[in-house]
Amino acid sequence: MTPEQIKLVQESFSKVAPISEQAAVIFYDRLFEVAPTVRAMFPSDMTEQRKKLMTTLAVVVNGLSNLEAVLPAASALAKRHVNYGAKPEHYPVVGGALLWTLEKGLGEAWTPDVAAAWTAAYGTLSGYMISEAYGRAQAAE
Repeated sequence: MTPEQIKLVQESFSKVAPISEQAAVIFYDRLFEVAPTVRAMFPSDMTEQRKKLMTTLAVVVNGLSNLEAVLPAASALAKRHVNYGAKPEHYPVVGGALLWTLEKGLGEAWTPDVAAAWTAAYGTLSGYMISEAYGRAQAAE
């Protein structure tokens, strides 16, 4: 990621943060719409899960300018997700739901540059998480 992409991700996330609860609802509604089979991996009451999602996103977004600082937490999170039943093929679906949510939440502020920055950020982090949880061969696929 370039410094400009990091700035775009951080600035755009600051616009989503005030509506984080709504954004999390939109995200999970979209995720379960496009991938209904993953619903079973989550609790019936999603309140705490939605908070965890937005807290984790905030930590990662704020840590993008010092990615090495967030990688240990990302590694641990990836390994925990294996125990929840997550598979490498879930990562692109989650990424798609996240980008869709951001597009809806940001409206006109969702520019091609912002979209590219978020795509780069998610690709970087998800690739790392997949390699940590499943090995480098899975991340390359």
